[in-house]
Amino acid sequence: MSMLTRTSTLTALTLATLAAATVLTAPAAGAAPKAVAPAFLSASQLPPHPTSSWTAGAVTDGFPEELGLCVSTEGVPSYDYRQRRFWTDLDTGAVQLTVVTDTAARAKALAKQYDDLIRTCADRIEDSSPDVDAEGRDYGKLPVEEGARVRGLHTETSWGATDIALLSVGRDGRTVTVVKWGQMGGFQDAPVAAFKKTTSTAVDKLY
Repeated sequence: MSMLTRTSTLTALTLATLAAATVLTAPAAGAAPKAVAPAFLSASQLPPHPTSSWTAGAVTDGFPEELGLCVSTEGVPSYDYRQRRFWTDLDTGAVQLTVVTDTAARAKALAKQYDDLIRTCADRIEDSSPDVDAEGRDYGKLPVEEGARVRGLHTETSWGATDIALLSVGRDGRTVTVVKWGQMGGFQDAPVAAFKKTTSTAVDKLY
């Protein structure tokens, strides 16, 4: 697998510190029943990169560590987590998570939980890392299936490293998906319109 040319600030920070600071109200415990696995995005459905094509990794079980800065499994029941990573030859990467719950009501609660964590992520980064300035932006809701929301997150360190990420949470029935795109840069470098299209496609493919 190709690696990004530099380690993103968003993945370099200590995840455990942030997880400890986040308290989730979890649904009742219990593993979700097995179901037909939802489909994932393909490489061609990511926001186009101006100079490099996307490569898609295999779909695997587990929770992607790339989301651990803002979203984690802390306080969440043992659901079926699946993930797929994407990368370019340069400094841009992406990841998609799907979570199959046992009821639509629990999926709705989980989607809100994840969106709340993304919404408050910038404040938690600054609280845990005084040498990092973070700013979040809300890019609004998308009218796809049971709904989706897109947000942006920019971080800049005291030594000059700057990273931009777009994150979204969407739901179809009892399945939730989280998509993250990221690279070096600022809000002006974020392909918001293309990422909204990617998010809508991701939610449409769930079932």
